[in-house]
Amino acid sequence: MPSPRRSQKLLPIATKSRKVFDPKAFLSNTGTGKTVQHYRPKQAVYSQGDPADAVFYIQEGRVRITVVSKQGKAATIALLGPGDFFGEGCIASDHPLRMSSAAAVTDCDVLRIEKPQMLRTLHAEHDFSDLFVAYVIERHNRTQADLVDQLFNSSEKRLARALLTLAHFGKEGRSEEVIPGISQETLAEMIGTTRSRVNFFMNRFRKLGFIHYNGGLQVHSSLLSVVLHE
Repeated sequence: MPSPRRSQKLLPIATKSRKVFDPKAFLSNTGTGKTVQHYRPKQAVYSQGDPADAVFYIQEGRVRITVVSKQGKAATIALLGPGDFFGEGCIASDHPLRMSSAAAVTDCDVLRIEKPQMLRTLHAEHDFSDLFVAYVIERHNRTQADLVDQLFNSSEKRLARALLTLAHFGKEGRSEEVIPGISQETLAEMIGTTRSRVNFFMNRFRKLGFIHYNGGLQVHSSLLSVVLHE
Protein backbone atom coordinates (compact mmCIF):
# COMPACT_ATOMS: atom_id res chain seq x y z
CA MET A 1 0.00 0.00 0.00
CA PRO A 2 1.24 3.46 -0.71
CA SER A 3 2.22 5.37 2.40
CA PRO A 4 -0.12 8.21 3.38
CA ARG A 5 0.98 11.58 2.03
CA ARG A 6 2.23 13.83 4.76
CA SER A 7 0.61 17.23 4.97
CA GLN A 8 3.02 19.95 4.06
CA LYS A 9 3.15 23.18 6.01
CA LEU A 10 3.06 26.25 3.86
CA LEU A 11 5.72 28.70 4.88
CA PRO A 12 4.69 32.33 4.89
CA ILE A 13 6.03 34.33 1.99
CA ALA A 14 8.36 37.00 3.21
CA THR A 15 7.15 40.46 2.29
CA LYS A 16 8.98 43.71 2.63
CA SER A 17 7.03 45.83 5.08
CA ARG A 18 6.60 49.49 4.17
CA LYS A 19 7.84 51.91 6.76
CA VAL A 20 4.99 53.84 8.34
CA PHE A 21 5.08 57.50 7.32
CA ASP A 22 4.88 60.02 10.17
CA PRO A 23 3.96 63.56 9.00
CA LYS A 24 5.22 65.10 12.27
CA ALA A 25 8.59 63.40 11.86
CA PHE A 26 8.71 64.53 8.21
CA LEU A 27 8.19 68.15 9.30
CA SER A 28 10.66 67.90 12.18
CA ASN A 29 13.72 66.47 10.43
CA THR A 30 15.99 67.24 7.52
CA GLY A 31 16.34 64.83 4.61
CA THR A 32 16.20 64.63 0.84
CA GLY A 33 15.02 67.99 -0.43
CA LYS A 34 14.57 69.32 3.14
CA THR A 35 16.76 71.67 5.16
CA VAL A 36 16.21 73.55 8.42
CA GLN A 37 17.24 77.18 8.24
CA HIS A 38 17.59 79.70 11.06
CA TYR A 39 16.53 83.32 10.61
CA ARG A 40 17.17 86.33 12.81
CA PRO A 41 14.49 88.99 13.45
CA LYS A 42 13.79 91.05 10.28
CA GLN A 43 15.82 88.66 8.12
CA ALA A 44 14.14 87.89 4.79
CA VAL A 45 13.12 84.32 3.99
CA TYR A 46 12.19 85.34 0.44
CA SER A 47 11.12 88.49 -1.38
CA GLN A 48 8.25 89.33 -3.70
CA GLY A 49 9.30 88.41 -7.24
CA ASP A 50 11.78 85.68 -6.21
CA PRO A 51 11.48 82.24 -7.86
CA ALA A 52 8.77 80.17 -6.13
CA ASP A 53 10.70 76.94 -5.67
CA ALA A 54 9.98 75.71 -2.12
CA VAL A 55 7.37 75.43 0.62
CA PHE A 56 8.25 76.46 4.16
CA TYR A 57 7.11 75.14 7.54
CA ILE A 58 7.68 77.06 10.80
CA GLN A 59 9.13 74.90 13.56
CA GLU A 60 9.85 77.77 15.98
CA GLY A 61 9.29 81.52 15.90
CA ARG A 62 7.08 83.89 13.94
CA VAL A 63 7.12 84.99 10.30
CA ARG A 64 5.51 88.05 8.73
CA ILE A 65 4.02 87.89 5.22
CA THR A 66 3.78 91.20 3.34
CA VAL A 67 2.88 92.45 -0.12
CA VAL A 68 3.90 95.66 -1.87
CA SER A 69 1.66 97.33 -4.45
CA LYS A 70 2.90 98.81 -7.73
CA GLN A 71 2.63 102.19 -6.04
CA GLY A 72 5.03 101.02 -3.33
CA LYS A 73 2.48 100.68 -0.53
CA ALA A 74 3.24 97.76 1.83
CA ALA A 75 0.70 95.72 3.75
CA THR A 76 0.97 92.88 6.24
CA ILE A 77 -1.34 90.05 5.20
CA ALA A 78 -0.41 87.42 7.79
CA LEU A 79 1.60 86.78 10.92
CA LEU A 80 2.40 83.07 11.19
CA GLY A 81 3.79 80.89 13.95
CA PRO A 82 4.85 77.32 14.79
CA GLY A 83 2.91 74.74 12.80
CA ASP A 84 2.14 77.09 9.90
CA PHE A 85 3.14 76.58 6.26
CA PHE A 86 3.94 79.45 3.93
CA GLY A 87 5.11 79.80 0.34
CA GLU A 88 2.68 77.03 -0.65
CA GLY A 89 1.65 79.00 -3.74
CA CYS A 90 4.65 77.49 -5.54
CA ILE A 91 2.72 74.24 -5.87
CA ALA A 92 0.50 75.91 -8.50
CA SER A 93 2.34 75.73 -11.82
CA ASP A 94 0.99 79.13 -12.90
CA HIS A 95 2.80 80.92 -10.05
CA PRO A 96 6.52 80.73 -10.90
CA LEU A 97 7.35 83.84 -8.84
CA ARG A 98 6.63 84.82 -5.25
CA MET A 99 3.51 86.98 -4.89
CA SER A 100 4.55 88.19 -1.42
CA SER A 101 7.54 88.59 0.88
CA ALA A 102 8.31 86.66 4.06
CA ALA A 103 10.57 87.79 6.90
CA ALA A 104 11.27 86.64 10.43
CA VAL A 105 9.67 88.59 13.28
CA THR A 106 11.54 86.66 15.98
CA ASP A 107 14.34 84.11 15.90
CA CYS A 108 12.97 81.35 13.67
CA ASP A 109 13.70 77.76 12.72
CA VAL A 110 12.07 77.09 9.37
CA LEU A 111 11.98 73.85 7.39
CA ARG A 112 12.51 74.47 3.67
CA ILE A 113 10.93 71.77 1.49
CA GLU A 114 11.98 71.90 -2.15
CA LYS A 115 9.02 71.95 -4.56
CA PRO A 116 9.78 68.52 -6.17
CA GLN A 117 10.07 66.87 -2.75
CA MET A 118 6.85 68.53 -1.57
CA LEU A 119 4.97 67.30 -4.66
CA ARG A 120 6.35 63.76 -4.33
CA THR A 121 5.32 63.58 -0.67
CA LEU A 122 1.85 64.95 -1.34
CA HIS A 123 1.28 62.35 -4.06
CA ALA A 124 2.77 59.40 -2.17
CA GLU A 125 1.74 59.96 1.44
CA HIS A 126 -1.99 60.31 2.09
CA ASP A 127 -1.57 61.18 5.77
CA PHE A 128 0.61 64.13 4.84
CA SER A 129 -1.63 65.29 2.00
CA ASP A 130 -4.64 65.12 4.36
CA LEU A 131 -2.78 67.25 6.90
CA PHE A 132 -1.69 69.77 4.28
CA VAL A 133 -5.10 70.07 2.62
CA ALA A 134 -6.76 70.57 6.02
CA TYR A 135 -4.26 73.36 6.74
CA VAL A 136 -4.87 75.08 3.39
CA ILE A 137 -8.66 74.95 3.90
CA GLU A 138 -8.33 76.38 7.41
CA ARG A 139 -6.09 79.16 6.05
CA HIS A 140 -8.64 79.87 3.29
CA ASN A 141 -11.46 80.10 5.85
CA ARG A 142 -9.35 82.42 7.97
CA THR A 143 -8.73 84.67 4.96
CA GLN A 144 -12.47 84.84 4.23
CA ALA A 145 -13.16 85.69 7.87
CA ASP A 146 -10.53 88.45 7.66
CA LEU A 147 -12.28 89.91 4.61
CA VAL A 148 -15.67 89.92 6.38
CA ASP A 149 -13.96 91.48 9.39
CA GLN A 150 -12.54 94.30 7.23
CA LEU A 151 -15.89 94.97 5.55
CA PHE A 152 -18.26 94.93 8.51
CA ASN A 153 -16.44 95.41 11.82
CA SER A 154 -14.99 98.47 13.52
CA SER A 155 -11.22 98.88 13.80
CA GLU A 156 -11.50 98.14 17.55
CA LYS A 157 -13.16 94.77 16.87
CA ARG A 158 -10.69 94.02 14.07
CA LEU A 159 -7.78 94.66 16.44
CA ALA A 160 -9.31 92.47 19.18
CA ARG A 161 -9.90 89.64 16.69
CA ALA A 162 -6.36 89.96 15.30
CA LEU A 163 -4.86 89.72 18.80
CA LEU A 164 -6.97 86.68 19.69
CA THR A 165 -5.98 84.99 16.41
CA LEU A 166 -2.30 85.68 17.02
CA ALA A 167 -2.66 84.24 20.52
CA HIS A 168 -4.24 81.07 19.06
CA PHE A 169 -7.35 81.61 21.17
CA GLY A 170 -9.59 78.54 21.14
CA LYS A 171 -6.85 76.12 20.10
CA GLU A 172 -5.61 73.35 22.38
CA GLY A 173 -7.55 74.81 25.33
CA ARG A 174 -5.43 77.94 25.48
CA SER A 175 -6.93 80.97 27.19
CA GLU A 176 -3.99 83.33 26.94
CA GLU A 177 -0.68 83.55 25.13
CA VAL A 178 2.35 85.81 24.94
CA ILE A 179 2.92 87.31 21.49
CA PRO A 180 6.58 88.29 21.08
CA GLY A 181 8.05 90.84 18.70
CA ILE A 182 4.93 92.44 17.22
CA SER A 183 4.76 96.20 16.71
CA GLN A 184 1.78 98.51 16.63
CA GLU A 185 2.72 99.45 13.06
CA THR A 186 2.35 95.81 12.02
CA LEU A 187 -1.00 95.52 13.78
CA ALA A 188 -2.17 98.70 12.04
CA GLU A 189 -1.24 97.24 8.64
CA MET A 190 -3.04 94.00 9.43
CA ILE A 191 -6.37 95.61 10.33
CA GLY A 192 -6.28 98.55 7.94
CA THR A 193 -6.04 101.51 10.30
CA THR A 194 -3.45 103.93 11.69
CA ARG A 195 -0.85 103.32 14.37
CA SER A 196 -2.40 106.07 16.55
CA ARG A 197 -5.75 104.24 16.51
CA VAL A 198 -4.05 100.97 17.43
CA ASN A 199 -2.21 102.73 20.27
CA PHE A 200 -5.50 104.18 21.55
CA PHE A 201 -7.25 100.80 21.56
CA MET A 202 -4.26 98.95 23.03
CA ASN A 203 -4.19 101.40 25.96
CA ARG A 204 -7.92 100.85 26.45
CA PHE A 205 -7.51 97.04 26.36
CA ARG A 206 -4.67 97.27 28.89
CA LYS A 207 -6.69 99.45 31.31
CA LEU A 208 -9.59 96.99 31.09
CA GLY A 209 -7.26 94.07 31.87
CA PHE A 210 -7.70 92.39 28.48
CA ILE A 211 -3.97 92.54 27.72
CA HIS A 212 -0.76 93.27 29.56
CA TYR A 213 2.94 93.31 28.83
CA ASN A 214 5.07 90.63 30.45
CA GLY A 215 8.05 89.62 28.32
CA GLY A 216 5.86 90.30 25.32
CA LEU A 217 2.22 91.05 24.70
CA GLN A 218 -0.05 88.79 26.75
CA VAL A 219 -3.63 88.42 25.54
CA HIS A 220 -6.43 87.21 27.83
CA SER A 221 -9.52 85.36 26.70
CA SER A 222 -11.62 88.17 28.20
CA LEU A 223 -10.74 90.21 25.09
CA LEU A 224 -13.34 88.11 23.28
CA SER A 225 -16.02 90.31 24.85
CA VAL A 226 -14.94 93.13 22.53
CA VAL A 227 -15.47 90.93 19.47
CA LEU A 228 -18.87 89.71 20.67
CA HIS A 229 -20.14 93.10 21.79
CA GLU A 230 -22.74 94.61 19.44
